[in-house]
Amino acid sequence: MGIKDYKKAKKILITADCGGSNGYRVKLWKWELQKLANEINKEIHISHFPPGTSKWNKIEHRMFSYISKNWRGRPLITRETVVQLISNTKTKTGLKIKAQLDLRNYEIGKKISEKQMQCINLKEYKICGKWNYKILPQEKGAVKVIF
Repeated sequence: MGIKDYKKAKKILITADCGGSNGYRVKLWKWELQKLANEINKEIHISHFPPGTSKWNKIEHRMFSYISKNWRGRPLITRETVVQLISNTKTKTGLKIKAQLDLRNYEIGKKISEKQMQCINLKEYKICGKWNYKILPQEKGAVKVIF
């Protein structure tokens, strides 16, 4: 979605909670980020919020109250309704949300091996490297992640 709006961006920053499917220990999360970095040929920088501090995520914190106000009293009958209500949300200062329904099927219980993890081009930062790292696109001619 953002590739059209940010054509000139050289890298991407993702801030994420420490738990759940995008946790700092989740192998599949890093594996999929490597696939994305290769696909878009951009560095992806990741900073995880420490456990219990998700309220520090300013975008989520600012937008959730507006999303809740927007769909107040409306029955959430379908996924399309939810996405539409989220997409129609904006703040008084003009911050808008873009959302789109993902209808793809995802494999449940997918495991990433240690050999696959070694293929990921991940560089930890000096400070809190487990929570702050970047994933670089793999160079042409290098061992590629097998999809």
